Amino acid sequence: MRRLLAHPWKLAGLAILAVAAGVLLYQIALFLMVLWYSVVPPRMTTFMAAEQGQLRSADSNAELRYQWVPYDKINANLKRAVIASEDSNFMNHSGVEWDAIRKAWEYNRRQSEKGSGRRRGGSTISQQLAKNLFLSESRSYLRKGQELILTYMIETVMSKERILELYLNVAQWGQGVFGAQAASRHYFKVDAAQLSAMQAARLAGMLPNPAYYDKNRNSPYLQSRTRTISQRMRQVVIP
Repeated sequence: MRRLLAHPWKLAGLAILAVAAGVLLYQIALFLMVLWYSVVPPRMTTFMAAEQGQLRSADSNAELRYQWVPYDKINANLKRAVIASEDSNFMNHSGVEWDAIRKAWEYNRRQSEKGSGRRRGGSTISQQLAKNLFLSESRSYLRKGQELILTYMIETVMSKERILELYLNVAQWGQGVFGAQAASRHYFKVDAAQLSAMQAARLAGMLPNPAYYDKNRNSPYLQSRTRTISQRMRQVVIP
């Protein structure tokens, strides 16, 4: 009788060990990819692949606009503008700003109670990079937990300069538009190295909802946000 009862417990234990081993191997594989991206530009990210799939569902020949440019070929104006807009404490934190996450959660809860669709993110540039490179747009707690693990991997392996270089190259800036170079050409017909301060502020202001602002470039909110970012840029330190 005891043997019969023990057998299912052994099977359950082996199943738990197998799952744990699978999770560990997955994390190791992700860490190896982080190491790879610390020195090699990505050809395509998870977000790019998803966007390309959507575009090709309507047009089988659709292609993304994406061109990698090194850090020194991206104007300092854009570096300052993106930090001012997305992560003002970028140079000082270790990847995650827990207080910002808490404040964003409280704000979003209040907006939900009011029936408002407005939302605020508490993610740092490092977290956004982790999501863009490896994850989906789902909002599950499991996905968020994986994002945090990846963020600490990225901050451990990469310099702040490399993190910002990657982010500026893979961030989405419109429908099928990824990276600073493609965005600069798409909106202003100039290279990323030639962006003016106001152009850079405008691009940074688009980041929370690039597909919308691609189609609504004269949005009053975007214009106001651009002015605010241009004022904050002066105090920003970049890597």
